[in-house]
Amino acid sequence: MSNNNYTDNNFNLYQAYSYTLLLQLEAASFSYAVVYQNRLLVSAQNCDLNELSEPKHLSDLLSATYKNIIIGLPATSLTLIPNSLFSEDHVGSFARFLDVKETEKVFAQTLDDQNTIIYKTDGDLVRAVEKFNLQNTVYTARGWIKAIAKSSPPNDNLYLEIGKDIVHFLYFSSGSLRFYNTFEFKNEDELAYFTAFVAEELNLKPQQTTLVLSGDVSTDDRNISRLNDFYAKVELNKLKVLDLPGHISSHKFLALAALSLCGSSEAL
Repeated sequence: MSNNNYTDNNFNLYQAYSYTLLLQLEAASFSYAVVYQNRLLVSAQNCDLNELSEPKHLSDLLSATYKNIIIGLPATSLTLIPNSLFSEDHVGSFARFLDVKETEKVFAQTLDDQNTIIYKTDGDLVRAVEKFNLQNTVYTARGWIKAIAKSSPPNDNLYLEIGKDIVHFLYFSSGSLRFYNTFEFKNEDELAYFTAFVAEELNLKPQQTTLVLSGDVSTDDRNISRLNDFYAKVELNKLKVLDLPGHISSHKFLALAALSLCGSSEAL
């Protein structure tokens, strides 16, 4: 059902009213974490989506009454609008550029101090979390973006959050978000191609750029090996949002943990 399971010895569902539940959805699976203050109590990744709509193994955990619930939803397509230009009255017009299908749901939410994100996601995913209140949903990478923004990112860092088949790219210039986008990829060569494409668009030179990676990546895997062929500096993201047990790699857990930095937003 899942992997990377962790349960703290002090975890007690009878105290859920003081905990925060984090849910991070993907197209075919989800991950979860339960957090108390800044401490990880429970987590698992790659859980069966059916556990959200018809829980069997996670019934008690998902039905508990939590102090906070934060749900990260993925996007099948997205666009960023400067806050100075955004108006709720125009969400429908912006959404037309996303080619929204009948089976999809559109959300508009604040991404950071300067941008609003408008994105669409699969309607089945939305229905799976409706019982948790859609007011508790945020865009899946919002916490990751916020965590990196708070770290005073240098101008020569290009950040990648690598999933099974989607990579998120993030770049800051002089402390302000300059670029964010996602691409689907099938192998290490496509990952290297999209990285080169983004870097070229941003005028980032390979010998002067540091790729900072998080997500589904390890120091000796094919993705890092391929990126090392083109970039002088490729490193794992050392940011730590929560207190984690020693066996959990913070870079693999960053996007999920960073949801704890988010508030709720409204579905339109």
